[in-house]
Parts: sequence; structure tokens; C-alpha cells
Amino acid sequence: MIAADRTALTAFFKGEECRESSLVFVALTACDLCLPPVVLTEMLSNPASEHEMLETVAGFTQLDVTEGFWERAGALRRSLKQHGVKAKVRDALIAQSCIDHDIALITRNADLRVLAKHCGLKLA
Repeated sequence: MIAADRTALTAFFKGEECRESSLVFVALTACDLCLPPVVLTEMLSNPASEHEMLETVAGFTQLDVTEGFWERAGALRRSLKQHGVKAKVRDALIAQSCIDHDIALITRNADLRVLAKHCGLKLA
């Protein structure tokens, strides 16, 4: 399994030619793509999204929220902030989901790339 965030999925659905779109395509083809719950929420809440895309995204495998998730995500964000790394709540939740399930993340988000250097998040 491999996870994708909103930035990678948006690039894919727009047909952008980039590494992240290619990785999403490969993961979809292999039925290996999954979404952290917050990414699913982000995708489904975009009023500009096409109906077909919404149905497609809603069918993707969703990572389970495991016991203690919220506490670990809070501790992760606190630790990052203590080390001077800015971490949005959304990014900390995405990172913790992937860390909990030991899977890599496909992202174009520069903030998540910086965050990954400090918290054990694997990037694709």
C-alpha cells in the first residue's frame, strides 16, 4: 500500500505530467492506493470537484484511525514545533496516519517534505 495526499491526487486528476501523478497512476493500477482520512475529507469537501472524481475518491481504501492516534498526532506536532518545524494540523494528521500504518506518502506538499525529515514519515 501507498498513500497519497490532496496535492498528488489533484495533480493526477488534472492530468498534470509529474512524478507524483505517475506514482498515483501506478498505485491505482496495482490497487495499492490508500488515503489518510483527512485527505479523503479534503477531497470530498472541495466545491470545485467534479462528481465523477468525488465518486472515485470515495471508493479509495481509507487508512484506519488506530487507538491513540489523536494523542500521537498531537505529540508529533508538538515535537516538530519544539524543533522549530512548522506543522499544520492537517499535515501532522496525514503524517501520523502514514507512520501508524508504516506506508509511504505521495505528495507535492513542500511542508510535508520538510516535516518528513524530522518525524519518520516515509515519502514515495
